[in-house]
Amino acid sequence: MRIRKMAVLALVAFMIMAGQIAVAAEGQEAQKAVLVTGASSGIGLKVTEYLSDAGYFVYAGARKEKDLERLNAMPNVQSVRLDVTIQEDIDAAVETITKEGRGLYGLVNNAGVAIVGPLVETSHEDFHFQMNVNLYGPFRVTKAFAPLIIASEGRITTIGSISGILSSPNLAAYSMSKHAMEAFTDALAGELEPQGVMVNVVEPGNYKSKISESAFQRLITDKIAAGEELTPAMKEWQESGSNDRSQYKEPDEVAAAVMLAQFAENPKRRYMVVPNQQEADWTIKQMVRELVQLNDDQPYTYSREGLIELLDAELNPEED
Repeated sequence: MRIRKMAVLALVAFMIMAGQIAVAAEGQEAQKAVLVTGASSGIGLKVTEYLSDAGYFVYAGARKEKDLERLNAMPNVQSVRLDVTIQEDIDAAVETITKEGRGLYGLVNNAGVAIVGPLVETSHEDFHFQMNVNLYGPFRVTKAFAPLIIASEGRITTIGSISGILSSPNLAAYSMSKHAMEAFTDALAGELEPQGVMVNVVEPGNYKSKISESAFQRLITDKIAAGEELTPAMKEWQESGSNDRSQYKEPDEVAAAVMLAQFAENPKRRYMVVPNQQEADWTIKQMVRELVQLNDDQPYTYSREGLIELLDAELNPEED
């Protein structure tokens, strides 16, 4: 714990020295409060640890009593019972945080789930579960806490995924939910910018988390309860060990990106955070591929030179 805390504080100090965060954590910035949903494990827990170790106050959302107690034991952290699919939980969290009197500077929409399997074999119930958490969840929470964020002229950061750009077989519903966060982020940013609120999205690649394990466990439980057989795709996933993410890196880089998204003086709209060159290549090449497909064989096609000019303009906006 001491080694991790020293590493976090060193990272924060580097961000300040590099001009990425405007005010040192021991000043006024440290008093700002941030709500993190899905804070019991994985990325949400890591973000909570980073923010709290850096001196920010964190309202950490979780569903289970044991997780709420564990989060409460952390410094600068107050747990709140928060299931993003239950409006009563959200309303109660708004009331609790409002009564605390600290205000709310930041919101990190992190809570998420994944279901796996071919889209045409996905049940209506599973599809609804996927969207209820990953799509309706950020909508509900953001809508409920928007007045507090606007009052603070704060930040809203959503944890997306490179799966929102890279759609692959057996992950269609999950990719759809994360692709929706692209539109969510851009539209919300345009709507709230006049009110002093900055909105962005952090898009992680493969890091250590319990999302695949939880997804697979839910599938198995539901199938057994219904007396059904696993589909070939589910059996293949089970045998491949793809639900085991313990081999991946801890999501420290993701938490660091959230720190920037929440507190950098001039945050980016998007932060892609991947653990290796391969995942970066997959994602950027897919974006280029989509650009080429959209531009191809239509009445207003850009030439190669025109596309390069557009890219140059985006890479050097100060020259416009």
